[in-house]
Amino acid sequence: MINYDEEIKKFQPSIEIDEAEDAIFRNDMTDVSDIIEKLNNPKGANK
Repeated sequence: MINYDEEIKKFQPSIEIDEAEDAIFRNDMTDVSDIIEKLNNPKGANK
């Protein structure tokens, strides 16, 4: 039988996931809300 408490103690996140997370947070990517804001305010404020 699987002892879930023991398995949770052994868990370590994948290194690739940590690297991907860092890359995503470092990039200032345009999202849907940015596009909608630009469409509503073509001469308006840029972030």
